[in-house]
Amino acid sequence: MRDEIEKYINENYDTLQEYPWNEHPNYTTFKHKDNKKWFALIMDVPFEKLKIDKEGIVNVINLKNIPEMIGGLRNEKGILPAYHMNKEHWITVLLDGTVLKEKICELINISYELTSKRLIII
Repeated sequence: MRDEIEKYINENYDTLQEYPWNEHPNYTTFKHKDNKKWFALIMDVPFEKLKIDKEGIVNVINLKNIPEMIGGLRNEKGILPAYHMNKEHWITVLLDGTVLKEKICELINISYELTSKRLIII
């Protein structure tokens, strides 16, 4: 699913995709071109670091969201407290099929808007 999500972001947003860490060559950030703010970070992390009792590594995406919505989102299967980010403003979403692609795309859209220069309040 990681490839599909990266494709969605690159096709729908005029952004900068970067691989900023030599020690983590599979970690990629997506930033706005104008203000350079991140709105998505895709990583591959061991399940155990996410406190999931499972062997292996999983692709995840970190996304910004409205603090008032984060508690409810984290009650959904596959949506976790942010890994290595501010847990009040960010969530981690599993990219293993647990969360539907449509839901992930909705969350990407929210993160993009929250980090853009022009904030649209709904």
